[in-house]
Amino acid sequence: MAAVFTTGTMCDVLVESLRFCQQHKALRITAWVILDNHFHAIVSAPELSDVLAQIKRFTARQILQQLRVGRREWLLNQLHFFCSKHKTESEFQVWQEGSHPQAIRTDRVMQQKREYIHLNPVRRSLVSAPEHWRYSSAHEWLEGSQPVLECDAWR
Repeated sequence: MAAVFTTGTMCDVLVESLRFCQQHKALRITAWVILDNHFHAIVSAPELSDVLAQIKRFTARQILQQLRVGRREWLLNQLHFFCSKHKTESEFQVWQEGSHPQAIRTDRVMQQKREYIHLNPVRRSLVSAPEHWRYSSAHEWLEGSQPVLECDAWR
């Protein structure tokens, strides 16, 4: 996918959508990270597939609007090129279709998934420590930290 989340403005579109769904759609967020071309999150909700679909629809519209305002035609062209041929409602493909849900049933698996998410920016050599990445829940537990998006407790 295209590198859409390369500015704070674009990341904030996703963060605000997640926050709205926390407050109004019973979305629970346990861990998250936004990278340049994707994001990972541990989430739950009574109607999770509907909530994720709403997030994708809303953020896609907002992202396309921001790209037009910022005159980032090269990125719009890329999103147009990657648009699935069967899509009839949009000429752009902002998000991959589907999601990859996995049930997390134990504390050990939760810790593994959380570490995988938080280490993404480190593995990509973007930062030296997970808590240095602004758009992540990795720094939430640090004293004095003001998280971009607050997480919910697991269980």
